[in-house]
Amino acid sequence: MDHADHVRLLAGGVPPRSGDTWADLGAGTGAFTLALADILGPAATIHAVDRDRGALAELRASFVSSVPVAQLRVHVADFTKPLELNDLDGVVMANSLHFVADKAPVLKRVRAILRPGGRFVLVEYDSDRGNDWVPYPLSFETWTQVASEAGFVDTRRLATVPSRFLGRIYSALSLTA
Repeated sequence: MDHADHVRLLAGGVPPRSGDTWADLGAGTGAFTLALADILGPAATIHAVDRDRGALAELRASFVSSVPVAQLRVHVADFTKPLELNDLDGVVMANSLHFVADKAPVLKRVRAILRPGGRFVLVEYDSDRGNDWVPYPLSFETWTQVASEAGFVDTRRLATVPSRFLGRIYSALSLTA
């Protein structure tokens, strides 16, 4: 996947509204954070959350070299634990939820940091069988059920891209009630 794929996977779920505040949970070096910034524009604020301080430093350097970009706030934190974020317009979890076996507590926390009508964009391998590198993926069909059980509504598939690993990757949008 390249940057254009990242943008395409997010674009249908991320409206380019001036001044929105989003979070990328499990941001890593920021491939999807940069895509999110391209969609949202320079008036937005993006919170990039990851446990890897080095990856976030690499992400910060990418933002410095890209102009104009959204305002970036980095948080060295574990997204499976409570975060000091709230009233967000949206959250992206791109290739990060599949590292979590028990997804319900994480999704409850995600819902809690979103404002009413907030958007949750998931990017995930379209498989229910994992491997050593992607231990707990969930197919789109499984995601629709899990999202509903977590209190999200109006879940829909946004886009797909082929993947050498586990067939394909999809993106989905779910909303808070």
